[in-house]
Amino acid sequence: MPIVMFTKLFKGRPLEQVAADLAALGFDGADLLIRPGHQLEPASPAAIAPAVRLFADAGLPVAMATTDLVDPDDPPTARVLGACADAGVRLIRLGYFRSDPATSYAAAFEAARRRLDGLERMAARLGVRLALQLHGRTIHASGAQAAALLRERDPAHLAAYPDPGNQAVQDGREDWRYTFEVLRPWLACVGVKNGGWFPAALNATGQRTWQSGWLGVADGMVAWDEILPHLAAQGFAGVFTLHSHYEAMPFAQALDQTRVDLNFVRRLLAGTFGT
Repeated sequence: MPIVMFTKLFKGRPLEQVAADLAALGFDGADLLIRPGHQLEPASPAAIAPAVRLFADAGLPVAMATTDLVDPDDPPTARVLGACADAGVRLIRLGYFRSDPATSYAAAFEAARRRLDGLERMAARLGVRLALQLHGRTIHASGAQAAALLRERDPAHLAAYPDPGNQAVQDGREDWRYTFEVLRPWLACVGVKNGGWFPAALNATGQRTWQSGWLGVADGMVAWDEILPHLAAQGFAGVFTLHSHYEAMPFAQALDQTRVDLNFVRRLLAGTFGT
């Protein structure tokens, strides 16, 4: 069960520094973000292989990549997925099929299914797995919603990416046991982060409003002390990708909190949290 770090926190920093920081923190590898405005961009797929080699030279295999790709007919999709496959990155997160109040769920679902048809064929041709992440404001925010999109899909090509932190802080809340059970056939990776909700001001009607925020992995609403031992006991052999959404912190402090998070996760997986 490799524990890798999602590289979003390192926006604007040289990849050499990113690799050095991840190695110093003690991660097993990287979840490499490919997104406009970051070190790797979908418009420059030729940069993917050198980046993967750079991380490998630092002892950090790129276990997965994160993209915003959703359209098999969009030319960058084939180029980026092909570059990842050529570089040996076999697990790639897709983008989001958004929910929209102006569009019925049925219409959004059918549009997403048609795109997934093409993406599944592309994944089979390239020999990669494309992961659907549970994320707020999408039609795959919960395990039940994601399972509906993945039903009858080949897990070798389309995979599930539960993210209990997103479910707690955004939408898609359901019992975590159900999330993992319903997605079991497609389970490939798990996003690890935590957060919570806090009472805020009253609005003009007198209704209390609430606001959310990201917290340390040990400090939020997600019961990682139950989820991680459960997954270990179930023999989960996929990837844990740790998300450090601490961009508002000074960078050194964000790294310190990330180190705390990683050590907490390792203790839980090893069953040494009581020692």
